[in-house]
Amino acid sequence: MQEFSQSPTDPEFVQNPYPFYDRARASGGLVYWREYRMPCAVSHDLVMALFKDRRMGRECPPEFAPAIPDRLRPFYDIEAHSMLELEPPRHTRLRSLVLRAFTSRRIAALAPEIEDLCHRLIDDLPEGGCDLLPAYATRVPVIVICRLLGVPEDMADQLLRWSNAMVAMYQARRTREIEDAAMQASLEFRDFITGYIDTRRQSPADDLISQLIAAEEDGEKLSTDELITTCILLLNAGHEATVHSIGNAVKTLLETGMERAFLAPDKIDQTVEECLRFDPPLHMFTRYAYEEIEVSGHTFRRGDQVALLLGAANRDPAVWPDPDRFDPSRAIVTNAAFGGGLHFCVGAPLARLELKIALPALFDRLPGLALAEVPRYGDVYHFHGLEALKVTY
Repeated sequence: MQEFSQSPTDPEFVQNPYPFYDRARASGGLVYWREYRMPCAVSHDLVMALFKDRRMGRECPPEFAPAIPDRLRPFYDIEAHSMLELEPPRHTRLRSLVLRAFTSRRIAALAPEIEDLCHRLIDDLPEGGCDLLPAYATRVPVIVICRLLGVPEDMADQLLRWSNAMVAMYQARRTREIEDAAMQASLEFRDFITGYIDTRRQSPADDLISQLIAAEEDGEKLSTDELITTCILLLNAGHEATVHSIGNAVKTLLETGMERAFLAPDKIDQTVEECLRFDPPLHMFTRYAYEEIEVSGHTFRRGDQVALLLGAANRDPAVWPDPDRFDPSRAIVTNAAFGGGLHFCVGAPLARLELKIALPALFDRLPGLALAEVPRYGDVYHFHGLEALKVTY
């Protein structure tokens, strides 16, 4: 297994991580990333295989779990009930209960509402040009998830502040200041959601929080702590990746001069999948080994970690010929943007629906849409999204 050194906060890497992935992948499916002090899967086949291998999982084996400092408790107390971080049987129970409320029918029924929202946001854009990231890419998913959960839409900006502060805990640039901000956000977010759950228990409505409260399987319901964490998870995950997905997709479409025909109803599915493959919003997930396992000639022992590099998997030439070329006419092949296995993203159908509506609406309504300046990516690895998306129209 070859060793590579690459700072995830290096400005050149932040702007374009794909050359590093190419170098790593050329040496085999599994490499060692010195800065993260762990092996990394970089080929599509290996990443997808490890997502599905039940000898590995998200939850740290208890005997290897690090001690949590008291000052970080507010954040990790919420994480402790997140299905994103758990394994069966707790994960199975939580995911099943959530899916009873977060149904495909309920998501599909949102399409007209999402379309109306996109057009309203476009109507409200200032004349001549703007930064599309806060004006459009951010607003679409956060307002949709607010409406879905039944949280007041006028709380969207506050929810974004809390969410951004908490999500920063996963970034390579994490500092004590970021940690302090995340703890404050965790406490305030938890208090807000707790109050909303209490209200919905007294007065159920036609929203996801009420459905989550009512969801039951084999006589079990979500506990209050599980409800709080699930609502926060859906709000955080429900907008963070989709903001980056929309921003990265618009950037890609404008930079490549994509033909508008690829946004037509009969082409949009392929275009969305190619956008997600070409420049995904999340580039790394980690897994723990639960037993001794050999992968690509390397032996993992219980408690060892491996990083699955989604951005590298999505540019694997063994799966996509000429992978650095954006080509919305490609036949759809499952990419790693939404993960895989039992932790496959619950919100993937909603994210895809938002992209399928938000992109055509934007380009149809703004036929002169063009970049005002070269967009730059933020220092947010292992996420991958823009700092700004300034355009003219």
